[in-house]
Amino acid sequence: MIKYTNQFLVKLEDLIAESDYFLRYEKGNFKSGYCLLHDQKIIIVNKFFTTEGKINILLEILRTVPLNTTKFSEKNLKLYEELSQEEVKL
Repeated sequence: MIKYTNQFLVKLEDLIAESDYFLRYEKGNFKSGYCLLHDQKIIIVNKFFTTEGKINILLEILRTVPLNTTKFSEKNLKLYEELSQEEVKL
């Protein structure tokens, strides 16, 4: 299911865009590769990561951050559910 392509990265970015969180790519010394500002609902990912690294980080964030799925389109809701089921298999 998980493909390490730019198209899949765009799908993940769209999924986050429909949630309450804002995604930004910035440079920084994040020990984990990302920073979450829960109060402001901002996700900051290291912009120097490869596509594979960005996808892995976004998947990790999606597993840990509860998202409001009421605003999701049908396509993104289906993707979110598939990713949630994928998490159980891992």
